[in-house]
Amino acid sequence: MNKKSKIGIVGATGYGGIELIRLLSSHPHFHIYSVYSSSQEGTMIKDIYPHLSHESWRLQDIDPNRMAQEVDLVFTATPSGISSRLVPGLVDAGLKVVDLSGDFRLKEEDLYEQWYQKPSAKKSYLHQAVYGLSEWFAEEVKESSFIANPGCYPTATLLALAPLVKSRLIEEDSVIVDAKSGVSGAGKGLSSVTHYAEANENLKIYKVNQHQHIPEIEQVLKGWNENIQPITFNTHLVPMTRGIMSTVYARAKDRMTLEDLYALYLESYKAAPFVRIREKGKFPSTKEVCGSNYCDIGVAFDERTNRITIVSVIDNLVKGAAGQAVQNANIMMGYEQQTGLNFIPVYP
Repeated sequence: MNKKSKIGIVGATGYGGIELIRLLSSHPHFHIYSVYSSSQEGTMIKDIYPHLSHESWRLQDIDPNRMAQEVDLVFTATPSGISSRLVPGLVDAGLKVVDLSGDFRLKEEDLYEQWYQKPSAKKSYLHQAVYGLSEWFAEEVKESSFIANPGCYPTATLLALAPLVKSRLIEEDSVIVDAKSGVSGAGKGLSSVTHYAEANENLKIYKVNQHQHIPEIEQVLKGWNENIQPITFNTHLVPMTRGIMSTVYARAKDRMTLEDLYALYLESYKAAPFVRIREKGKFPSTKEVCGSNYCDIGVAFDERTNRITIVSVIDNLVKGAAGQAVQNANIMMGYEQQTGLNFIPVYP
């Protein structure tokens, strides 16, 4: 039997961390060796999450040098502003790292500080981190030991836009994204926005034209087509626990047909095991990917307005966070990318 890689999870008590535990517990090549917390050191994780009452992990303090002696790879599922201080020590200690925060996705310090309102990590680490949208950057991920896991909204949005932008089929100033997320996307921390009485039976727009994922999306789009202009991107909170739907609109440069559009997406993702293109005229819903690492996409073209519509759905905690992190770790460690992730969505 092959020896399993030893895995550490930093930030194991957050929603991203607890989802990593769920996914990695049945992974054939990864073994969760230790879990870490900077705020609840010494606590048994089963005392925080009773559904883990069969596990005996005790939260440990974060010591990069000790961790480098104990584990092969670390997932850091900490809030933005914490990873920027923590991860460099892990990288310098020689650990392979998949970071789930937003701290290493943007390559410019000033841009990060403008949108996140926090001090940036040093530029040398920003440029060392590989952006882990593995459907399009798998070769870079394979050669790297430090991955910046994409954000949840950017994952759904970029997978929707990639075929159009890379093929230069849309007007570069025409991208509009209407995105909606379940409340788990806000994390475990309490706030008035995610309070039950505020979120239940409500639909709320937030961070209008100011969401911190805007520059992340634009950075990748400009890498595919340098002529892409700033996008219109807005987000809404819906009263459900999991799920993201990004509905993307753009004008076609030239007249096309729905058959052309559909063929483009089938070809673009024919080798992507976690991207499923719906049949023409059919569109996905968030429940149809719940608990899975799939991104389901539906496409439409309005000949009357010459406008393309792409609907993309993911589970924000899986494909938008922990599942994609495991997918990246698989590639980085030389395993098939779908290893440990081949489970069907939870339905209903």
